[in-house]
Amino acid sequence: MAPPSGPPAVPGTDADVLADELPGDDPAPDATADAELRQAAVRSDQHGLRLDKALVGLAPEFSRSWLQQLIDRGHVQVDGQVQTTAARKLRAGQQLQVALVPTAESLAFRPEPMAIAVVYEDAHLLVVDKPVGLVVHPAPGHWQGTLLNGLLAHHPGAAALPRAGIVHRLDKDTSGLMVVAKTLPAMTALVRLIAARDVKRVYLALAHGHIRWDSDRIDAPIGRDPVSRLRMAVVATGKPAQTDVERLAWWSGADGDGRQGASALRCRLHTGRTHQIRVHLASRGHPLVADGLYGGRPLLGLARQALHAAELAFAHPADGRPMAFAAPLPADLAQAWATVVPG
Repeated sequence: MAPPSGPPAVPGTDADVLADELPGDDPAPDATADAELRQAAVRSDQHGLRLDKALVGLAPEFSRSWLQQLIDRGHVQVDGQVQTTAARKLRAGQQLQVALVPTAESLAFRPEPMAIAVVYEDAHLLVVDKPVGLVVHPAPGHWQGTLLNGLLAHHPGAAALPRAGIVHRLDKDTSGLMVVAKTLPAMTALVRLIAARDVKRVYLALAHGHIRWDSDRIDAPIGRDPVSRLRMAVVATGKPAQTDVERLAWWSGADGDGRQGASALRCRLHTGRTHQIRVHLASRGHPLVADGLYGGRPLLGLARQALHAAELAFAHPADGRPMAFAAPLPADLAQAWATVVPG
């Protein structure tokens, strides 16, 4: 049984284009049937050794932390008795057995038929309209039911591509357009277009408060929040990030949180940092409506961040012809948008 490993790299990629939270290696709780059993007697030179350290010698291709989790879950036996204490000391001659249950990560890259809203498709790429709530790529807490799983079922070539052809991503609660490669040459070309800022990505958003400027370019570096690793933040040591923000309308109703109204915005990305629009607007005191991670509150019937990838344009990676797509607002955001932008 081989240790879990990530997909191969794409030549010429910008790390931020394909950025994801680092996956863990939790054992899959329902994968016992796929486990490989390994057994050995405790050698004399292992007398007094901790159980978890002895397992490293029995299965050296796996991390000690992963093996400790196997112990915690009851997949390790000494002399036929289940052991759940990693620090237990062993005696020479005892029989050690471990069931190498596949990690959740190793089971994540499997096809799962699902309805994918395909806006455009040819032999080289497809453009999808991602719904709210769909996770793009497997990660801790979301090992199945992701767009990647759906792509693996959608076309056979996805299995041969890094991340099934995904070249950029949207947050779980952001809706809208994504381009996905179907061949490695197309994937390499698309990644390079994004890194060179030659892909037009426009978002519609609702933000708390009255944004008084008509348009502005927010040019502020983004990096991991020094206080919370779940968040990103504007930090001096972050990577360059630019967002053009245009105010389309303002709604003067009270938001119930001491701020006045909401602003409808058109945002264009020039870079693709994690949570970029969310972080940039929050840094200006205007978090997205219902974006709890960055200080937004539910408003106008919205319980998820008010952000939608509405426009996508790029040169086709095979023949260079211009491609442009637009996706309407989903129902929940459309209803809230109509209040702020009447007519």
